[in-house]
Amino acid sequence: MLLAGNILSTSGWVRGQLSFGERVERIDGDPVDPHGPVGPAGSSDVYIMPGFIDLHVHGGGGVDIMEGGTSALAVARLHARHGTSALLATTMTSTAAELESVLVGLGTACQDKVAGAARVLGVHLEGPYINEHMLGAQPDHARRAVISELERYCSLAPIRLVTLAPEIPGHLDVIAALRARNIRVQIGHTDGTYEDSVAALAHGANGFTHLFNAMTGLHHREPGAVGAALAHAEYAELIPDLQHVHPGAIRVALRAIPRLFCVTDSTAAAGMPDGEYRLGSNTVTKCVGGVRLSDGTLAGSALTMDKALRNLVSIGLTLDDASRRLSLYPAEFLGLADRGRLAPGAWADVVVLDRELSVIAVYGEGECLWAR
Repeated sequence: MLLAGNILSTSGWVRGQLSFGERVERIDGDPVDPHGPVGPAGSSDVYIMPGFIDLHVHGGGGVDIMEGGTSALAVARLHARHGTSALLATTMTSTAAELESVLVGLGTACQDKVAGAARVLGVHLEGPYINEHMLGAQPDHARRAVISELERYCSLAPIRLVTLAPEIPGHLDVIAALRARNIRVQIGHTDGTYEDSVAALAHGANGFTHLFNAMTGLHHREPGAVGAALAHAEYAELIPDLQHVHPGAIRVALRAIPRLFCVTDSTAAAGMPDGEYRLGSNTVTKCVGGVRLSDGTLAGSALTMDKALRNLVSIGLTLDDASRRLSLYPAEFLGLADRGRLAPGAWADVVVLDRELSVIAVYGEGECLWAR
């Protein structure tokens, strides 16, 4: 396969050609002035960038991950249309029996590449090991983590990331145990102090789940989980739908956290008209671009990664910086050296965008997932 246009390589923009099979073979062309526009004024050259990697996906296209079975593949097809080439299927807090049933289906979804669908890299277990006073839109099934239960879940599906509240007794030891298994841990849905989060980082936690949301906020005498993230984190995820986090707060995080990356936290409402949808055992309503519980609480989002890219650019990020926060940094967070970048030997996960940053085509491991 050969694509021509403005290519975002690991060394910067190149105007030329990208050659690939399952993996990237060559990038040929001329470097583009990093201080100038990408492409001449009025150029119709497309942007060719790494496919997006979304580490927090609950649903899309009217389908919720917690429906089990093949739901993850339907969700992955919807997100592929919006430039996502790989994702983590993200669960909701639920009973042990329900979670086990869902994980059986997710284990199958993670095994094979499916035509037209983003690659499901594994599972993000968001809960049930969270603080019952910081549920956000999570159902009320929060409980303390037990290693034997986690081991059972790991036997059913590849758990790649776990969100938990570090202040719950025993959770620091759980973080260390997960770290030993090479499972990433994010601090989230926490009512803990600054000190709780710092201790979690010291025990091996890797980042923070939907920064600013469902965690203790920053106060100059009680810095909270947000203060710990801004002071110490290398990584944190953030939802850039411009509803969950004010653009000014996004700028604060960008200055403080070197590898801040973005996720959708998308629900079944993504890619769908206004109306009611399922989020785990909860019913949520999509209206005016947002998704909420009946009491008005934000409940995930209707965001897709192409919209996230446009939002980041709209608040002042350069296109290459925005791309890194949707592709490279999430790949690095998971320890994936062959995704999230366009370089010889990397998987050919590619998104092609027009000058308005709308998706023209998406490739996953060299195969066309979607083209308009």
